[in-house]
Amino acid sequence: MAQSPVVNGVFSHDNTAPPAQTSVLSLFSLKGKTAVVTGAASGIGLSVVHALAEAGANVAIWYNRNEKAIEEAANVETKYAVKCRAYQINIRDSKRVEELLDSCVREFNGRLDIFVANSGIPWTKGPMVDAPLEHYSDVTQTDLDGTFYCARAAGIHWRRQKVEGTDLFGQPLVNFTYGSFVATASMSGHIVNIPQLQAAYNAAKAGVIHLCKSLAVEWVQFARANTVSPGYIVTDISTFVADETKNIWKDKIPMGREGLPHELKGAYLYLASDALSYTTGADLIVDGGYTLP
Repeated sequence: MAQSPVVNGVFSHDNTAPPAQTSVLSLFSLKGKTAVVTGAASGIGLSVVHALAEAGANVAIWYNRNEKAIEEAANVETKYAVKCRAYQINIRDSKRVEELLDSCVREFNGRLDIFVANSGIPWTKGPMVDAPLEHYSDVTQTDLDGTFYCARAAGIHWRRQKVEGTDLFGQPLVNFTYGSFVATASMSGHIVNIPQLQAAYNAAKAGVIHLCKSLAVEWVQFARANTVSPGYIVTDISTFVADETKNIWKDKIPMGREGLPHELKGAYLYLASDALSYTTGADLIVDGGYTLP
């Protein structure tokens, strides 16, 4: 088991090792690595799958209800000549998360390099004093608890891989530096959105950001943990919002528009790759400038 990175109240020196100096483009290569992306049947998650696969990673798509994921996995596999499979799961089931990740690692060459915890649902019930508590549970258990469960399961694999230096089958790990955990947070973890009211969602996403900052310290010897905080992105998660409200959003965005899922690909690829060898506990806000004024 890895030793604590903190001894007598201070960090141990050389908790990590720098990578070998190489070309900048090679740092973004994920060739031969294994990634899992949750909530990846469409929208941001699917764009992330394409980004990781194009960089060479084999990718497991996790989805809850959208069976389009099966077709999308086949398309990714054909387009990028990597392994890609789709698996159905409710990430609110901690035991199932652990079991499925173990199964995926076994199926995908016995290793785990990247985990992108992207699953999330919006708050749609307006003022919290009038909303059913069941909706609060749905949002917080999916957006925050589910992220915690995924992180825990992934961290178990990365700690073992770093300590033992082998894959699940006992073979030496090739081109494994540190695990990379990337969670989808939100600019709503930094600000209070208006005119829509979504206290539970904001709190859950703030929790995701701080969870990953905390994991960055706990995991420093075997994995990095970072977040991406998207602004208003055109996905299925915002289809319930009226056009009048979206126009108010645009009034507050310096770029004057909502973003598209593929505009997040670079952020996720950076955080997934060895290009960020000295970056952990970071949160990348990709919001068209909304949080600036």
